[in-house]
Amino acid sequence: MKKKTTIYDIAKKLNLTAATVSRALNNNEKISENTRKLVQETAIEMNYEQNTLARALKSGKSYNVGVIVPRMDSNFFASVIRGIEEELYPKGYHVIICQTHDQENVETGNINSLLNAQVDGILMSISNSKTKNQIFNSLSRKRVPLIFFDRKKDISGVSSVTIDDFNGAYEATKHLIEQGCKRIAHLSNDRSLEIFKNRYLGYKQAILDHGLEFDESLVIETHSKVEEGRKTAKALLSMERPPDAIFSSSDFTALGAIQEIKAQGLKIPDDICVVGFSNEPFTRFMELSITSVDQSPIEMGRMTAQVFLEEVNNGKNVKMEKQIVLTPELIVRKSSLKKQ
Repeated sequence: MKKKTTIYDIAKKLNLTAATVSRALNNNEKISENTRKLVQETAIEMNYEQNTLARALKSGKSYNVGVIVPRMDSNFFASVIRGIEEELYPKGYHVIICQTHDQENVETGNINSLLNAQVDGILMSISNSKTKNQIFNSLSRKRVPLIFFDRKKDISGVSSVTIDDFNGAYEATKHLIEQGCKRIAHLSNDRSLEIFKNRYLGYKQAILDHGLEFDESLVIETHSKVEEGRKTAKALLSMERPPDAIFSSSDFTALGAIQEIKAQGLKIPDDICVVGFSNEPFTRFMELSITSVDQSPIEMGRMTAQVFLEEVNNGKNVKMEKQIVLTPELIVRKSSLKKQ
């Protein structure tokens, strides 16, 4: 049987100490980037296999981090995960990704599975369901760092990274008003979730601040799906006084609304303007590009990972709580631009 390569073999070949090799393999920042790269490349050449169990026992860490998202078929969540990975991989961490499909039992099962896998922390965007706080409190009791991103619960001692949803919605609605729109509908989502509640409130405040009539009948709660956007737009266009603009809390429902508006022979933005939220890639690649609010998902992912690293590396073991709020950006495109 061929003898396994050890850190001592690598150290001997490179004329380094075993301690230096060990630190380099674990991406210790005290070791120069050039040395880390040399050690890691040599380890690959010599078929070195790190004993992750021994490493975990020695450090008290598994170097695995759980990430829970409502769904993966969204560029927003995929980009957040990319930001998390870009921040954590160089520090030697591996990411375990779970999705809840917006179901409470799946969300609870994901958390329990990650705890059983001995993860060093859980970074998550909560589902649309009203998951009970007990499951999150169990993480605190087990001293497993929990950081919310995008969708969060207000739990004492738990950090979060979000965007200013209120301001993003306010600016989107203000833009529609500046284009001459006076009867603006809002496609909302589950307002028991803070992000959709704040988007609704931002929309409403912009309407009131600019002297327009707020009409609750123009606010429709729906799901973030293209077919739901079509169905909702059909209902709005059948009103005695249909809207001259739609602000959607989701790009997917905005896309569905656009499909229905076109199917009814109306022109966008001449007859009706449309604005979405999230800046999904399709919004800019369509022939009729869609105005949308960008949420800086990669930055959100990076910031979430940085907050986790601060917590897990906190030698004093003092409970930290950070509430980071990123600034959204309205990306104006053809679907709402009447006035050049």
